[in-house]
Amino acid sequence: MTDRLTQRPHLLALAILLGLCLIAPADATQSPIDPELRQRLSAAMAEDGGFVDRFEAEVWLADMSERLRTRISDEDARLELLRMVHAEARRADLSPELVLAVIQVESNFDRFAISVVGARGLMQIMPFWLKELGRPDDNLFDVHTNLRFGTTILRYYLDMEKGHESRALARYNGSLGSHKYPNLVFNALRERWHQ
Repeated sequence: MTDRLTQRPHLLALAILLGLCLIAPADATQSPIDPELRQRLSAAMAEDGGFVDRFEAEVWLADMSERLRTRISDEDARLELLRMVHAEARRADLSPELVLAVIQVESNFDRFAISVVGARGLMQIMPFWLKELGRPDDNLFDVHTNLRFGTTILRYYLDMEKGHESRALARYNGSLGSHKYPNLVFNALRERWHQ
């Protein structure tokens, strides 16, 4: 069991590149795409990440796996998802627990979730990014790619908002100016994921 907990997550071939955004502007085809965000999304696929310390991996994975048990019953699937979440969060300099809270609110850990506006996967990625990044055949339900771009976008919005988490989360959700979505994430973080 210990060896399984410390394995690095299996990362898909670096050639996979997806785009995403949580909620599309009213008309995504007319909205200008931020060139810095596009560059960050492209660069993110060339990076790697993961646990640095074996003890940290064992403790965090065991703790978070128990918390996630009610949503994902298969232990191997839970651990694999948690490894990927941890790696992608750390790569983007985010709290893995914050990423778990976002996933809980966005999709309730349903990797095949589709919103009423067409956002897809765990972190609810908008399909218009596929065309924007020239990747029309990529699969937005791929967990690794979904996490890679979701964490990249959330980090971008945190940087844009100079670390103000509430405003960054509202941007991520497309609801800047409203506190409803950030409060949902903060409640999930406090009630389930905070250590």
